[in-house]
Parts: sequence; structure tokens; C-alpha cells
Amino acid sequence: MTFVFYRYRKCAPKAAQILLISVTWFCSVGGLDSLNNHSPKLAYYFGTKTRYEEVNPFLLTNPLLVTRKQDLLPNTCTPLQIVSVVRHGRRYPTKKQIKKLKKMYSLIEESPSNSELVKELQSWNMWYEDWMDGQLVKNGEEDMKNLAYRLASLFPSLFTLDKFHKGKMSFITSSKHRCVDSTKSFIHGLAHTYLKQPLPTEDELENVSYKEPVVNDTLMRFFDHCEKFVAQVEDNDTAMHELDKFKEGPEIKKVLHKISNLLSIPEHKLSADLIQVAFFTCSFELSIHNIVNSPWCRLFDEEDAKVLEYLNDLKQYWKRGYGYDINSRSSCNLFQHIFQHLDNAVSESKRSQQISAPVVMHFGHAETLLPLLALMGLFKDEKPLTADNFSMHLEQRFRSGRIVPYASNLVFVLYHCDLAESPKEEYQVQMLLNENLLPFPHSHGSVCLFDDLKKQYNHLLESCHVKDECQLTKVVDEL
Repeated sequence: MTFVFYRYRKCAPKAAQILLISVTWFCSVGGLDSLNNHSPKLAYYFGTKTRYEEVNPFLLTNPLLVTRKQDLLPNTCTPLQIVSVVRHGRRYPTKKQIKKLKKMYSLIEESPSNSELVKELQSWNMWYEDWMDGQLVKNGEEDMKNLAYRLASLFPSLFTLDKFHKGKMSFITSSKHRCVDSTKSFIHGLAHTYLKQPLPTEDELENVSYKEPVVNDTLMRFFDHCEKFVAQVEDNDTAMHELDKFKEGPEIKKVLHKISNLLSIPEHKLSADLIQVAFFTCSFELSIHNIVNSPWCRLFDEEDAKVLEYLNDLKQYWKRGYGYDINSRSSCNLFQHIFQHLDNAVSESKRSQQISAPVVMHFGHAETLLPLLALMGLFKDEKPLTADNFSMHLEQRFRSGRIVPYASNLVFVLYHCDLAESPKEEYQVQMLLNENLLPFPHSHGSVCLFDDLKKQYNHLLESCHVKDECQLTKVVDEL
């Protein structure tokens, strides 16, 4: 099989070359199978359980395609460094989700209905087991390998074999298995890209020289280490009051009533949580096995999906996004860590030194990315998401499935620019979210001088101290 992709040299669209690369190792679960796949309508509403391909649909037919909807900086600019935060790839349900699914499945097994849909659900194999507990799946490995290939192809001067071997690439990960395994899969993808041979096995990869990943939960799971967040949001029964209110609202009641009739299950035995886990089972069947026509999906139509997407977005908004200040303020260490790497690269460049860390990759969770994006003022709506404004949700900016699907990634690209009209050398930054240029919230432009960016975020670089932000006072502040 042959794939076509575009490679940009020194960010110059004019220098784009079409290269034909023979690829065999990607044509596994996430590659060849997906060529015959498509996106059912429900797939766009799975929130944080959304496949990466729903954000970049062209990857369904070619998972290695490197494309740009907008140009990177011109050929007077050279990329010096990328610093990235990547969410893990596709995963199994968590133990908590599996427990809810087993409860929902038992209700379906007891249903007296003779409908074809109920019969099909009753004969469905309940194959999810507790040991799976959110672990990375095969398709999730492919997510990371393909992402590694595309980033290395987009920034070939940074992702070089020499930098790989000399430990110039830094890999930092959450301690969760799905993140550690995502990091390893990303490195596997790089190793194959460089070695131009079938993907090395775990044992063979040990013979390849590279910098070992470092587990750092203080950076990648900062929410676990923030006492104020845990007390005021995570463990606070009232913090999700808008979510709880929506669960009792007319939109959810309508979906409950419909599912009750479809399955012949008394409505009082169902709940918003059970309906949502049934909806997510549809998403897992698609993301894990590429099953487009699962009976779990046929339980819902697109209007149901919109309601259940909003239910998920309400949770993400109030627990990880703009709902409470501590959600985003708890990510200050990660934000400052990113800018410290960019600062160091600029300082080294000004001293005509080689960049010590041209590639810095962080692997975490949706819960890592959403607070960071909120801290930076991205995807903020004029009105907060509440139980009463579902009608506005299709126009809202904060839609988790568009922002943090599986394998989502935020990339800071630092450039050194030689401008003929200016005697000084300038350093500029671009941001990419899920491989698409992301406008800066303060200027709405796709490029920013590094010094201007630091000024814009000076209040976070100088004044946001996680120790102070996360410290609990004797009397817990009201939310």
C-alpha cells in the first residue's frame, strides 16, 4: 500500500514536496481497517470518548496524511523546538464504567420485549472485564504511532534520528498505564519512522538508543495533587449542581422515556448515568473494534446524542474547565514548565548554542489538557454552560469532543525568524491543536512574537503559584 503525504521544509509552502512512502506496519487495526470505515452520525457527539478521526476526518482514509488547512510560517523562519501535551490514545472503559454497563446489560437481559433490537442486545456478548480498567487498546497504540509519524513528517528538522539517538527528545508521562503505553507507542512510531523497517518489538526497541520516558504526576496529574481542587470540586457533592440539575431536566427525561419504551424497562429503574453508559458503549464499540452498526448505537438517534453530548460537556466544564477557577489554576505548574522550555530554547539560540531539548512531549489525559486550555483563555463562551441553556450547545465553543478527543494534542512551535527588514532576530510561536493551527485568544492571530506571548501571560508566569493556589485554608471557601 502506498500513502501520499506532504512535507514542509522550513515551513515553506512553496517547498512542499510530495513523497511516496511505502507503508506496511500501519495497516493494522487503526490503519487498513479504517480505510473501509466511516463515521456514523452519533460519532460526532461522544465528547471525551470521541475518536481523533472525527476531528480530522481525512485520517479515516489515510492515517498518515500530513496536511495543512493553513500555512505554517514562511521560509524565513526555522522551527527550533516543539513542546507538546498529548492525551492518551483510545482505551477500554474504566472499571466504574464497566460496573454501570453490567447493571444496564442485566436490565436488558430481564426485559420481556420481543423486539429485534432487544433480542440483539440480549445476545450481545458482554466481553468487558474489570481488568481492562481504562487500559490502552490496539487502536490506541495506532493513534500514537500514526501521530508520531505525522509530527515527524511535519517537523523533519526537529524529529531527526540524530536527536532521537542523542536523547535530545524528552518524554514525560502520567503514571497511568494508558499514558505510559501511549508514550511507548509514540516512541515505537518514531523508531520505525527513522529505521525504515517493520515496527520493532519491545525487545528490539531496547537496542535502540533514546531517552527513557519519565513519570511525573505532579505535572501530568496536577489535579490529584491540588488539595483545594480535590476538596472543593472532586469530592464536593454540590460542585456538579448544574450537571445534576440537567439530569433531572426535560431533555434527559425525554431520552429516558424513549429508552424505557424501546427496551421495555420501567423508567424508574433507569437513570441518566445508565443511559449515558449505554451511549458510551456505542462509542467504545466504534473506537475499539471499528463497529459502525452496534445495537447499542441503534438505541439512540442524533437528537438523543446531542443531549448526551451536552451532559458530558457540562461535567467537563464544571469539573475541568471554566466552571471553577481552581480547575485551571491547578495547571499553572504545567503552563510554566512549558514556557520554561521555550525560554531556555530562545536563550540557547541567542547564544548560538544547539537547542538542548528540541522536542518535549508530555503524555496525559483530557483532564490534563482541558484545565490548561482554560488557563490560557481558549474555547471560552460568553455565557457559562448551565442546565438551562442546552439550546445553545451547538453554537458553544466548549465542546469536549472537538477539543480533547482521544489522542488530542496541543503543540507549541517555537521559530527563529530572520527578517530582512529588521536587523534583529525574532522568535515567534504558533500553537496547533490536533494538528490544526490554533488562534491565540488575545489576538486571534495564528502567530505571535514570543516576547509578546510572555507579556500576555505574564500574570500566569509570575503570579500563579500552585502551592498558594492549591493550599486549603482552615475554613474551605465557598464555591
